[in-house]
Amino acid sequence: MRIAVFGANGPTGRRLVEQALAAGHEVVAVTRRPGSLSARPGLAVAVADATDPAAVDAAIDGTEAVLSALGARFSKGSITTYSASATVITGAMARHGIKRLLAVSSSIADPNWRPTGAHFFNHVLDPLVNRRLGRTLHEDMRRMEAVIRQTGLDWTFVRPSGLFEHPVVTDYHTAETSADGVFTARADLAASMLREMTERRYVRTAMGVITTAVKPNIAKLIWNEGVKKK
Repeated sequence: MRIAVFGANGPTGRRLVEQALAAGHEVVAVTRRPGSLSARPGLAVAVADATDPAAVDAAIDGTEAVLSALGARFSKGSITTYSASATVITGAMARHGIKRLLAVSSSIADPNWRPTGAHFFNHVLDPLVNRRLGRTLHEDMRRMEAVIRQTGLDWTFVRPSGLFEHPVVTDYHTAETSADGVFTARADLAASMLREMTERRYVRTAMGVITTAVKPNIAKLIWNEGVKKK
């Protein structure tokens, strides 16, 4: 399958690109940064801002599915990365007749998500980090989901929990709406997206993804995902 990956030079996007190529897919890696990715067999690089309709039109031309791993870092100011790009990408997909869309969101988008047995996370980290420091970011993720829900596309919201780095894919778990767990390895997130792209178990709904085999250092997770992330 020929697929377009937005946010291809980001930490999750790079995982998606590598795993997709290993699985035999043709990949159009969409990035704003010329030179950040090198073309190789099976991989084409498209330089585009995801909020530029003309550039997005050109990037997705000839593809069969679109996977968005676009992201932003926490900010006190308004964030529009997710909703603005969703508006442009879904519009371009409709014009090109491309139906399949998978977009990375967050477990926070489910208002009822509370991991079982995670007392410290539920009562300390979640209110402080996700609901306060990450409030504007998660508000825009919800706007993104609202934009996509209004389309006639075969969409799936992919909702990880706290993202962290792990070198290999594990025996991850998925569930409708959100999954009962605190952490998600990026390798697992990418693998779940590629599997769902073809299996279509969660079309026009959300797929929660969690990692249970390994756990990250929480302090590093907060720093990398909330402060250092670009």
